[in-house]
Order: sequence, then C-alpha cells, then structure tokens
Amino acid sequence: MASVEKLPMLAEGYERLIAELKALREERPKIVDAIEEARAHGDLSENAEYHAAKERQGQVEASIADLEDKVSRANIIDPTSLSGDRIVFGATVTLLDDDDKPVRYQIVGPYEADAKMGRISYNSPLGRALIGRRVDDEVEVTVPSGDRCYLVQKIEFI
Repeated sequence: MASVEKLPMLAEGYERLIAELKALREERPKIVDAIEEARAHGDLSENAEYHAAKERQGQVEASIADLEDKVSRANIIDPTSLSGDRIVFGATVTLLDDDDKPVRYQIVGPYEADAKMGRISYNSPLGRALIGRRVDDEVEVTVPSGDRCYLVQKIEFI
C-alpha cells in the first residue's frame, strides 16, 4: 500500500486553501447555468460560449480535485509550538549575506512561499540548504542569480 505524503503548512496557508476551495465550489452552479444557457442557443459544434463554459468547468473541477488532495494531506504546523537550536519547517531565520546585510526568512510549504514577504519553501534551494543548520553555521547555496553564502545569525519560532 502506498503511503500518502503529508504536506506541511502553516495554519494561514491551510485557511487560504480552504477559502480557494470554497470559492471554486461556489462557482460550480454558475458554470452549469452557463452551459445550459449556451446549450439553448442551438448547434453545439459552433457554439463558442458552450465550449468556453465546458473548458472552464474542466479547469474548475481539476482545481477542486487538486485542492481537495492538498487539504486532505495537510499537516498543519504551529511554529510557536516548536523549539530547538536547529532550523526546521516553520522557523524564522535571520541570515547575514556576503555583505553582512541581514535577511530574514520563514521556512514554509511550497504553496505558502512568497520571497517578497520573506517566506521561502523548504523545497527551494535555500530552504533545503537551511534545514538542520544551527546558529553560526555557514550556508552555501546555488540560486538562479549565482552562488550565495550566508551565515545563520538567529533562529526563532514565532
């Protein structure tokens, strides 16, 4: 029997998935109405509205199935309940870059990642390099902009 891989995520990311799933489920009846209306226009072979509505229906159903899968495999982690001296999922890390400029990231799931907001996925090159590291560890990582070196300055669970 195949094991189901859990998806670690923060409560905030889980709530966002639930909201997106709810919105798509609410869109279902509107799509059915659009299909019925387009069907009433006659010849389906040359009915652009019908084909567009059917295509949208397929997209929505695929998205719903994907979101339901993610929600069912969600492993919600509360960073405030974590502790320790190693970087793990949910930790907020302050790093010093090559120029001794501090940068701060929280390690999150792939569906919550947003580098501009200081959230990086544990699957990203930097995220993978950081997991398991301690304060004062040096981390070298190859990112799209080239090789970068960081020094772990602080680990917080907030």
